[in-house]
Amino acid sequence: MTKLAAQQVRYTDRSAVERAVKKLRDFPPLVTSGEVEHLREMVASAQRGERFWLQGGDCAESLDDCRPEPIANKLKILLQMSLVLVHGMKKPVIRVGRFAGQYAKPRSKPMETRDGVELPSYFGDLVNRMPFTPEDREPNPHLMVRGYQHAAVTLNFIRSLIDGGFADLHHPVQWDLGFLDHAGLRPEMRQQYRTMATELANALTFMEALGDKSVDEMGRVDFFTSHEALNLLYESAQTRSVPRREGYYNLTTHFPWIGERTRALDGAHIEYCRGIRNPVGVKIGPKTTPEELVATIDALNPSNEAGKLVLITRLGADHAASAAPRLIEAVQKAGKTVLWTSDPMHGNTRSTRDGTKTRSFEHILKELEAVIDAHERAGTHLGGVHFELTGEDVTECTGGATGLADDGLGENYQSPCDPRLNYAQALEMAFVLANRMG
Repeated sequence: MTKLAAQQVRYTDRSAVERAVKKLRDFPPLVTSGEVEHLREMVASAQRGERFWLQGGDCAESLDDCRPEPIANKLKILLQMSLVLVHGMKKPVIRVGRFAGQYAKPRSKPMETRDGVELPSYFGDLVNRMPFTPEDREPNPHLMVRGYQHAAVTLNFIRSLIDGGFADLHHPVQWDLGFLDHAGLRPEMRQQYRTMATELANALTFMEALGDKSVDEMGRVDFFTSHEALNLLYESAQTRSVPRREGYYNLTTHFPWIGERTRALDGAHIEYCRGIRNPVGVKIGPKTTPEELVATIDALNPSNEAGKLVLITRLGADHAASAAPRLIEAVQKAGKTVLWTSDPMHGNTRSTRDGTKTRSFEHILKELEAVIDAHERAGTHLGGVHFELTGEDVTECTGGATGLADDGLGENYQSPCDPRLNYAQALEMAFVLANRMG
């Protein structure tokens, strides 16, 4: 590796790193090249406006959450959101989970100080552990092996759920729509969302009656995994060529992406991702210049192939209206083929008076609407969304119909890093988005 690797972890035991990487190379792949190529076709379809991209999941997966309930709940909310979007937009949805590998997190500082004690920052369970002790915070290369093993178990369970039928997910009559009764939701919107849910339930019931089969029996749901390609030791260990296909595939995930902190044009992450067949994403912040954006696109997809590149803007509610138009215009003028998606989470993080990190539902929605408006004015289309969310009833983001305020965040705040939309907020966001874009 000759390129500069931002956010690369410094391990003290090099021989342990080599053993871990060798073990990863010897493991079978987590995904197949055929699945990756299928996703490329779907991304190309979304670039033409024929599909919509829904990506969501944890900020940082925990090895301890590799249990049936958390995994099933995340899958449940993403499938339910996708059905709302399908109904509202009248087009297929590409379902992409931020799990089965989202174990690494970039950090602004390599070290953290508490009460005069300085230890390495928590870089995710792929690198070290959350407790603030010297033993837990010491980067451990064997965690890459444990991360792979937990990703394999997670992916196996997800595939089993999908193949085995997850019928209750498809029927709004079984969904938790309690957030519709909260006073924070305007009466006309409450009625509109209830009507949408009823129409969706009736449509599914009709389809089942017509085919004499349940919805999950009528066709297998495609579901893809994703994670930030941060730790290049882990990513490259499972990167390989396959028989009867050209090029190299990252077989730890269907869709790796590059973060805002690691997308330097002369950096190792860009160099790595340009060399694999997987569709790749890149986060784009509000300070990105049009020239920088076009150069990034050229670096990652020099031949301008369809299905290769997903742009994930994370602009912030206060900057989206001014930043999005100039970025869209630059890509239009350059004639580049990309899928535009919006991550309205990362640009809207704030801290409360007591230092708790949170995000406002209203700020997230404000950024989404500004980006949608910018695309409409430019004659292009927003092709997808990227949320940090969970299927649990956590209290990490404020606002929405549930009316959660700063003083309620401590009730069930679980995220080790960034705040996530809870089940009700995520489902409400799907209704809002379906209504806005439909």
